[in-house]
Amino acid sequence: MYKQEGEKISVLIVDDHEMVRLGLRSYLETQEDIEVVAEACDGQEGIDLAREYQPQVILMDLVMDGMDGIQATRELQGEGFKIVVLTSYVDDDKVFPALEAGAYSYILKTSDAEDIAKCIRKASEGKPSFEGQVTKLMMERRENESAYLNLTNREKEVLRLLGKGFTNQEIADELYIGIKTVKTHVSNILDKLELKDRTQAAIYAKDYGYTN
Repeated sequence: MYKQEGEKISVLIVDDHEMVRLGLRSYLETQEDIEVVAEACDGQEGIDLAREYQPQVILMDLVMDGMDGIQATRELQGEGFKIVVLTSYVDDDKVFPALEAGAYSYILKTSDAEDIAKCIRKASEGKPSFEGQVTKLMMERRENESAYLNLTNREKEVLRLLGKGFTNQEIADELYIGIKTVKTHVSNILDKLELKDRTQAAIYAKDYGYTN
């Protein structure tokens, strides 16, 4: 759903705080090229109103009572909406699940009102926007994934078990290898991932989902 020439950008606001919705609507309605077509107070209502009004852009909060923004985004994935996450959170456990669910852009509520309007315009033109902190997280994730791909299959197995809290002896028993071999693999993992110790390796494995 892209904006046609001369057409206003239709926007749905999904946020469980009435004052936030009021503030967004009040500002966006001062923009000649933007029209707020509906407001929702939770994820399920957001889904229902999105399908009813077919907005080009959805401003989606993440943390809401009932269905949250991540689940709502996932439910609407593939239906053509440009979902712009507008939230107070910039943590790994919010950013990446939201992007994986299909969020098109990710900005913070602390952004200037003008920047939010610009993000809406870019989304309507098929251009994603990301808060600077989010861009940094995405770059770090890509770098970490690249480093992970440099591990051998055996090193990945060892890392997975480190993430599950296994000791060297338990890893050796699980993989039917000698404990000296385990220590060598652990050393190689720390070197390739630029980590200080096995504790950092375990945290790395859990944080990036390598324990499955």
